[in-house]
Amino acid sequence: MTKTHILPLILLFLASLLGGCDADIDAFSPDPGEADFTTFVSLGNSLTAGFMDGELYREGQHNSLANLLAGQFMHTGLEDFNQPLMHDDIGFGNRLILAEADGQPLPVPMPGTPDPENFENKYNDAGPFHNLGVPGARIQHLLFEGYATLNPYYQRFAADIPTSSIMGDALALNPSFFSLWIGNNDILSYALDSGEGEHILPPEDFRVAFQALVGQLTQQGASGVTANIPNITQIPFFATVPYNALLLTDPDVVALLNNAYAEAPHISFELGPNPLVVYDSDHMAGIRQLEKGELVLLSALNGISNEGWGSQEPLSGEYYLNAKQIEHVTNHVEAYNDIISETASNFNLAMTDVNQLLKDAEPGIYFDAIAFNTEFISGGVFSLDGIHLSARGYAIVANAFIEAINSQYQASVPKVAIGNYPGIQFP
Repeated sequence: MTKTHILPLILLFLASLLGGCDADIDAFSPDPGEADFTTFVSLGNSLTAGFMDGELYREGQHNSLANLLAGQFMHTGLEDFNQPLMHDDIGFGNRLILAEADGQPLPVPMPGTPDPENFENKYNDAGPFHNLGVPGARIQHLLFEGYATLNPYYQRFAADIPTSSIMGDALALNPSFFSLWIGNNDILSYALDSGEGEHILPPEDFRVAFQALVGQLTQQGASGVTANIPNITQIPFFATVPYNALLLTDPDVVALLNNAYAEAPHISFELGPNPLVVYDSDHMAGIRQLEKGELVLLSALNGISNEGWGSQEPLSGEYYLNAKQIEHVTNHVEAYNDIISETASNFNLAMTDVNQLLKDAEPGIYFDAIAFNTEFISGGVFSLDGIHLSARGYAIVANAFIEAINSQYQASVPKVAIGNYPGIQFP
C-alpha cells in the first residue's frame, strides 16, 4: 500500500475518534434527577457566605459556595438566586492582601475605608435573599430569633432585625432544595481561643439542634445537601507554624539561651530546630517546651519571628493548643460528623465529606490539571486568613457537593470549572 493510500485511512480513523469524543461530550445533559432545584436556599456560616481573606466582600460573595452551587443549579431548574452583596471589596474593613515584606509575600490589611452602605440592612431594597450564610454563626444561632441584633453580618440582610431568625428567613422562601453546612464555628471558636474561651457545644446538644434544622427544612418536602466539618489540623491557621519553629544556627545564641534557662533544666537548646518555650500553668515549673503534635496558632508567627516569643520570652497560652485540647477538639469533630452523617442518612439527604476532601488535599491533589495542597498561601485551597477557603477552594468544595447531590438524587448537575476562578493574588 502506498503512502498516499495510508494517509486518507489515518485521517478517517482520527475523524472517527474525534466524532466519538463529540458524541460523549454531547451525551451529557443536565438533569435534576429526583431533586427539585426551583427554589434553592443555602444556610450556614462564613463558609457558605463567601468569607475569605479575613472579610466578607463583594468579589468573595460572587465566588461563595452558595453562589457557585446556584450557578450550576441554573442548568437544572433553578429560577433565581439572590445574595446580600457588599457594596464593595472592602466589606467591614478587615480584608487581607499580600504584600512584600523582607522579600516574602505576607498578608497585610487592605487599605481603604469601609462604605457605610455595607453596614445597612438591604432587605427592603434588595431582599429576600437565598444565600443565608452568616459569618460567625454557630448551629443554635440559625434558630435564634433576634440574632441580627448580635451579629452585624446578619443585621445587613435579616427580614426583620428584632425578630428574624436565619431559619425563619429560609422557610419564608418555601425552598424546594437547600444546602446546610454548619458546626465549624462551634468548635473553631474554642480552638481560636486556645481552649480558654467558651466551651464546645456538647454533641447531644448539637444533635438536637441539627435534627431540628433538618426537620424544619424538610417538613414541606424539600430535599437537600449537607456536609461534615474538617478538623483544625487540616487548617493552615493551626498547621503552618511547627512546634519546633525556633531555628538556631549560631552556637553563641544556643549558649545564651541555655544560660538564660539554667534554672529550668528540663528546657534546653541546640543547633537546628528547637521546640518553642511556652507558659503552662499545669506544669510544675510554669514553663516548658512544646511537644511534637501540639499546635501553634498562625497569629503567633510575627511574635516568634520578630519579638523573641518562644525563646527570649515564653509563648503565651493563647497562642498554642496542647495535646489535651487537641484531643478535645478532635473528639468533638468526630462526634459532630457522625451526627451529620447519621441525620443525612435518616432524612435521605446528600452528604458531602469535606473532612476527607481536605485530608486528601493536604499532601497535594490535582483538580482541572492544577496542583493544590493545604499549605498557607502557596497551596491555593485556603485564603489569606488561613481559615477560610479561597475562590478556588470554594470551587473545589462546590464540586464535592455536586458529586454528592448527583449520587443521592440521580441528577446530572454540571461541575464548575475550577480554573475559571481566581487564585491567590501575589504582589
